[in-house]
Amino acid sequence: MKRKIIIGSRGSDLALWQANYTKSLLEEKGQEVEIKIIQTEGDRSQQWNTSFDKLEGKGFFTKELEDALLNKSIDLAVHSHKDLPTENPYGLIVAGVSKREDPSELLLIRKEALDDKQKFNLKKGALTGTSSARRKSQLLAFRPDLDIQDLRGNVPTRIQKLRDGQYEAIMLAAAGVERLELDLSEFHAEYLSPEEFVPAPAQGVLAWQCREEDEELMEVIDQISDLDVKIKTGIEREVLSLFDGGCQLPLGAYCISEQDDDDRFKFRLWISVADAWNQQPKQVYFETLDTDGFVDQVVDHLKGLKPKKVFISRDIRKEDYFSNALSRLGFTVEGKSLIEFKQIRIKELPKTDWVFFSSKHAVKYFLDQKPKLENVKFACIGTSTSAELRKHGFRADFIGQSTDIKLVGKQFSSKIGNAKVLFPIARGSMQSIQWQMVKRDNVFNLEVYATLKHSTEISEDTEVLVFTSPSNVEAYFEKNKWKATQQAVAMGDATGKALEKLKIKNYVKPQSFDDLGLVQAVLALPNTHSS
Repeated sequence: MKRKIIIGSRGSDLALWQANYTKSLLEEKGQEVEIKIIQTEGDRSQQWNTSFDKLEGKGFFTKELEDALLNKSIDLAVHSHKDLPTENPYGLIVAGVSKREDPSELLLIRKEALDDKQKFNLKKGALTGTSSARRKSQLLAFRPDLDIQDLRGNVPTRIQKLRDGQYEAIMLAAAGVERLELDLSEFHAEYLSPEEFVPAPAQGVLAWQCREEDEELMEVIDQISDLDVKIKTGIEREVLSLFDGGCQLPLGAYCISEQDDDDRFKFRLWISVADAWNQQPKQVYFETLDTDGFVDQVVDHLKGLKPKKVFISRDIRKEDYFSNALSRLGFTVEGKSLIEFKQIRIKELPKTDWVFFSSKHAVKYFLDQKPKLENVKFACIGTSTSAELRKHGFRADFIGQSTDIKLVGKQFSSKIGNAKVLFPIARGSMQSIQWQMVKRDNVFNLEVYATLKHSTEISEDTEVLVFTSPSNVEAYFEKNKWKATQQAVAMGDATGKALEKLKIKNYVKPQSFDDLGLVQAVLALPNTHSS
């Protein structure tokens, strides 16, 4: 391409970084490039202190750039893809997208506001800044105690407000902060997993927009575009489009892909959507091998979601996210543990390098005995167990991130090498993780509690049964019968196998071993069920 490419960009530090990044990619392909700064309504509105939730996603940061494309004063507009409306103006097209930077949300916390016993390590009642409806919705779902106030300005301005003490914590997109290479050493940086705290559709991705007629430029953009990212962000933005969503809809969507054992590509999609920023979001996880019609099915499911009567085989506590989240969505939740636990006293403690906890009960009944531990590291099967460990004043050096027990075991075994591992367990434990250890001689099992069953009758009109252990499955079916209209959720492989022994195969497993995973599993169950 012989002509000079004129890139249009907003004038903020982050926008200019994005424009210069694009400029360097094009120059690597031998193109001559110039950057032209254009002010948008969003930039002017920030100066007037208009809230971000009135700006993002509906073109406030993009309209003037698109006008410049249409009047041919620029050739290429560089956008944060999450800011773009899902429909292009007539005559314009998103010709390509960049590779994806970190899509996570970043919670920046003043160090005096830290509390490692609280969710996200943020103290109770902390004054937290964000103007995003999506971020407010999810923050309040997980931490309803927080005092959330609007936060305006570009990234450096928002961070300076935190520095000045106007807030105790603020939430930003991790990618934007990392691109600016800002010194954040005075704060605690808490990166929130996009699988838990769902980002905006296409967060961390740049969109390259040009005129539809400019085929010559589109061929150049093809050379720098990431097709895999374009497919996944296309799924995310289709969710946004079908909800007719923009800034005022608290919606997050995050898609990844991976190859399964048969070398097929499996797409995994997390969604969080609420009716308003101060209402409980619907949080779901779906996966598919076929994307044709996939998003339509997911969105139809969410729009048709009806409250159900749910039983979970554990006692409900005031702070339980599972019961709180579902109750706020209109579900009726009954909880009762059908088993009880009895502590087994520790007589002898073997010398070990690691202690691996496969349940919250193992944490409690081991650490309540105040064992003498020196220079040991802790491992947990998942985030729920690691949260219990934090309550006892310890932090996990390894946390499993999969519901595939064998995979977690193999990952842990690979991490520790020849180290010795102590497993506090229940009497009769299946020892699923232990069987994945390469050095079996370095594995020590220590029984710290026993399980006793207490069968009881549960209401016959319960629609969803959530089983948290194999023992709870056995105890439930001693006094209750399975109805073909019921749906079941099994916490893990062992619990699923206990259901299969009873000829119950139409159950689902949560994507993660925590309350959020259970919520996602319940909300993803079919809206109607037939035998």
